[in-house]
Amino acid sequence: MEKVKEFLELSEEESEIVSRLKIHPNRVGHEPSFYEDFSLRGIRVDRVEPGFVSCTFKVPPRLTDRSGNLATGAVANLVDEVGGAVVHVDGLPMNVSVDMSISFLGTAKLNDELEITSRILGQRGGYSGTIVLVKNKATGELIAEGRHSLFGRHASKL
Repeated sequence: MEKVKEFLELSEEESEIVSRLKIHPNRVGHEPSFYEDFSLRGIRVDRVEPGFVSCTFKVPPRLTDRSGNLATGAVANLVDEVGGAVVHVDGLPMNVSVDMSISFLGTAKLNDELEITSRILGQRGGYSGTIVLVKNKATGELIAEGRHSLFGRHASKL
């Protein structure tokens, strides 16, 4: 129990740093939230085709864990965001994540450049399935593979 408490609690210095953050409310639908800006700042979209998105992302210090690796939560966020982007339709609200399954196969270190690709596996009505691969761009090592299911309004056929 003490180890869990120690792992989750911030030190006094860390707590002070967090309390000094200035977080301004965002205008929904008009600008990214603090969370999106914090987690995705620096991502570069390299290629977009129907049913496919490819991005590059350099691991920043703010998303590393205590071991200096890209935090698993940050990987999950990348799977969520890039998996959602591949099925997004302009003019419609973002789809809602229904299910995510992520296999963590390797680690990424600070300043590693990652290649993140997402493909649509299939769609039926408002339901979409995607696969997201996170690879080390220099070595080709697969860091994570995510399956992402989403639901949302789909464009009218009229």
